[in-house]
This record gives sequence, C-alpha cells and structure tokens, in this order.
Amino acid sequence: MIMKKIIVIAALMLGFAFAAVAQPRAIGGRLGNGAEVSYQHTLGQNFLEIDGGAGLDIYNAGHFNLGATGIYNIMIAQPQWTDQGEWGFYAGPGAGLGLGIGNDGNGNKHNYFTLSAAGMVGLEYTFWFPLQLSFDIRPQLGVWTGGGQSGFYFGGWCPALGVRYRF
Repeated sequence: MIMKKIIVIAALMLGFAFAAVAQPRAIGGRLGNGAEVSYQHTLGQNFLEIDGGAGLDIYNAGHFNLGATGIYNIMIAQPQWTDQGEWGFYAGPGAGLGLGIGNDGNGNKHNYFTLSAAGMVGLEYTFWFPLQLSFDIRPQLGVWTGGGQSGFYFGGWCPALGVRYRF
C-alpha cells in the first residue's frame, strides 16, 4: 500500500515537472527608463512577466533606483500580419517594489522604498527563430517612503523596448 502511494506521488511530481518545462519561456532585456533583465513564462494564451533592474528617474534628477515588477499579461489579440512569426497585443495588471537613492532638493541624499500597482500595454513580435521583440508602456501608481518623508507617485510612462531569447 505504501509503495503504491510512493509510485503515485512520484508519477504526479514527474508530470508536474514535465508540464512546467513544456511551457514556452523567454529571457532577455528591457530598455526604457533604465535597464532590466526580463523573464516571461507562458500560461496558456497569457504570460507572466518578471522584470528587475536599475534606472535613473528622468523626472527627478539625481534619483537612482533598483526595482522589480511582476505583471500578468493577457493576450488581447494575435493578428496574422506576416506569413512567418507571430504578433501579439497584450495588457495586464501587476505590482512592483523598489529601493532608491534620492536627492531632496537641498542637496541631501536619502534612501527610499517604493511599492506600486502597475499595468502594462504592449505589442510583441516573435520571429520564426527564437527571438522576440516587444514595445510596451508600464505605468505605475504607488507610494514611497524614506528620508523622514513619504508620498504618492505616478510614473512609468517611458516606453520600453524588450529583446528576449525564446526557448
């Protein structure tokens, strides 16, 4: 009886492992308001995108940040514009968090922490060979705290270009 349970559990674990490996993935970079490492994992028609990297705040001179964002993107449409490759329009919700170093305007530097709700809208093209290009915008609405102050921010309107190897 115990041996049957062990065999069933082992078979289930192997099945889940094969199912996870069978899902298409992509890894690469995303350039916009900074540079990020980008990972995508396909979940049916949709995909999860996790980005992490560093950037300069173009609106607040002297601000440098490290951050990570996770977005669940829903594939809205996949038009057949070309004979080879695949196009896709996507959008989705997510969240982000980050750490940064900023200047308070008086020359004093301080550390800050951010937490945000994020959204993404984009267009991607996957070539007939394992290369994917994307163009997207990822606005964020969040809170920051640091240096004895806190507040809200709304940013991320800088477009970004993604280049990923699909496997």
